[in-house]
Amino acid sequence: MKSSNVLILVAVVVVVAGVAWFQSSREGSNPGAAGAASASATTAKLPRVVDLGSDKCIPCKQMAPFLAELKQEYAGRAVIEFIDVRKDPAAGIPYQIRIIPTQVFFDAEGNEVWRHEGFLPKEQFVAKFAEMGVK
Repeated sequence: MKSSNVLILVAVVVVVAGVAWFQSSREGSNPGAAGAASASATTAKLPRVVDLGSDKCIPCKQMAPFLAELKQEYAGRAVIEFIDVRKDPAAGIPYQIRIIPTQVFFDAEGNEVWRHEGFLPKEQFVAKFAEMGVK
């Protein structure tokens, strides 16, 4: 009788672990939702842009200074993130990028609203934020 109880317990643990794994893999398929879920409570409902690039990429290096400025200028109104996909290739997989740099804009609900490949001037970030209602 004891061995059947152990088998039932093992089966339940396997099912629970499988459901947890399935849920986490589904959340990873929507990078906007995954990012929003992992963000702090104060930034969870803010528009967000993810810049995917590398610290070795020339256009990425050119964008870095004004991305830092934008991060400060839009603090509390939008989230600006940089992911170095050469240092962490797996971090770029959910965004399905083809080239770097790539910028992906998400609304406050975590839905992708616009994507750009290549160098994006500061003025275009500002214009896109304005279009999204971020002042």
